[in-house]
Amino acid sequence: MFRVPTGTVMTTELLGKYMAKHKQEISERYQKLQDAYENKYEISRREKKADWKPDNRIPVNFAKYIVDTMNGFFIGIPIKTTSDDQEISEYLEFLDQYNDQDDNNAELSKVCSIYGSGFEMYYVDGMGNIGITYLSPMDAFMIYDDSILERPMFFVRHYKDADNVEHGSWSDGRVVRHFINRGSYQWVDEEKIHGFDGVPATEYLENKERIGIFESVLPMIEAHHKAVSEKANDVDYFADAYLKILGAKLEASDLEVLRRNRVINFEGTDALNIVVDFLQKPNGDTTQENLINRLEKLIFQISMVANISDENFGTSSGIALKYKLQGMSNLAKTKERKFISGMNRRYKLIFSNPVSGMREDAWVNIKYKFTQNIPANTLDEAQTASQLSGIVSHETQLGILSAVDNVKEELERIEKEQDQEGYETDYPTNRTAEDV
Repeated sequence: MFRVPTGTVMTTELLGKYMAKHKQEISERYQKLQDAYENKYEISRREKKADWKPDNRIPVNFAKYIVDTMNGFFIGIPIKTTSDDQEISEYLEFLDQYNDQDDNNAELSKVCSIYGSGFEMYYVDGMGNIGITYLSPMDAFMIYDDSILERPMFFVRHYKDADNVEHGSWSDGRVVRHFINRGSYQWVDEEKIHGFDGVPATEYLENKERIGIFESVLPMIEAHHKAVSEKANDVDYFADAYLKILGAKLEASDLEVLRRNRVINFEGTDALNIVVDFLQKPNGDTTQENLINRLEKLIFQISMVANISDENFGTSSGIALKYKLQGMSNLAKTKERKFISGMNRRYKLIFSNPVSGMREDAWVNIKYKFTQNIPANTLDEAQTASQLSGIVSHETQLGILSAVDNVKEELERIEKEQDQEGYETDYPTNRTAEDV
């Protein structure tokens, strides 16, 4: 985290200082994490072996598997954002549709899983509507004040154009300004008021420590690559083992006939003293298999992400399945709390801009529903919901059913159906067999 004293003013010198720090962080950490997700591991860059030695380099992309599995579990079912205020609810629906926010949320979640954090930036577009976009720590960073509250002071984003010239912009709580790097950083325009009550960006966290989901197991992933590659080298070695012949001298023509016909025939009384076999190095197959299996088990265990491709995983159901997903569920709950904090800041900033047309404090009434993407047993859900009849409200009953996307809309549809089929009576029209 970059921090400066409260009241610091952005200058080209300060910008240059923190751009240098950010680029160092990219080269030392973020680039390695991005390479791992894109299957560009250290094993591909190791020194080449001698030409006569097998030199397999087999990366197994655990990083991408872990990130994508966790992302699908956490946000595969889109976040539901609702409000009891009809006006706010309609604006939220428009805002999400206008910015394709379900996709933005999913990509932002993936960025957080890879790097440990990610950014969301807000702006007013050419149509006069509020835009939302996500950025990775490779392209942006936040500078906070040095107070215990760690308030955002500046948000900086940067990029290179087609001519490899670096451009970017910075924002504080009032203005935004663009810059260019021509050997040193220079402003290219005057400050412009952005209209938001605060720095128009939010940092979303995977966890408080900003650690990527596979970052702690990256050394084990590299060790797994080495073990698998060496095993492949051994397979190649045994396939191309040298033929050893002791006690007989063969001419080049004899060797050619031997390779072509695959028949060895030595005549004479000394045939029993002739040794013909293949040179073989000691077989470490059991040791290699144990190491590979141990590493694979530890990678999933320490990352706390379930190996859903395991053949035994698919046979689990009910409470057994939940126990297997417990570690991943705990991670998702931690991430959910961090996401809610970020989304609160998102709507607080958006509603502070007059373009939104919302009251500044209206964000307080927004509710978020995260649904972990666990295989649903609709029969169990229906039975549970039915047994809660008369104990909880209809809204709570319907909330249990994964088949119901929007509980309020479902209640309205039920009410309309009852109005059409109802009749005048003092008795309830929605009785069941259990009520008789």
